[in-house]
Amino acid sequence: MSDTVTKTKDKNRRVRQEALREQLSKQKHLEHVVENLKKIEDDEQILDSLMIQRLKIANETRLKLLNKYLPDLKQVEAEINADVGLTVKVIKYGSQDSE
Repeated sequence: MSDTVTKTKDKNRRVRQEALREQLSKQKHLEHVVENLKKIEDDEQILDSLMIQRLKIANETRLKLLNKYLPDLKQVEAEINADVGLTVKVIKYGSQDSE
């Protein structure tokens, strides 16, 4: 594959990923997870075990959906040393905060 085709494919993939990121953000999956956690943590609110299980499953499902389509981002540093060979070091690993 030529560099131009590769660059175009990479650009298109980034555009699609950003559009998907925006769409998922508008659906407020993360906000729903936070709201459910607050319900579980609230000492004044009495929840039976069935409701806690439902909230847990809803949270896990939303987080899996987000992770599937928006995986954690990595920043990697690579060094090539003639004596040692290739050294790859993960500098930052974790999800990127959306604004």
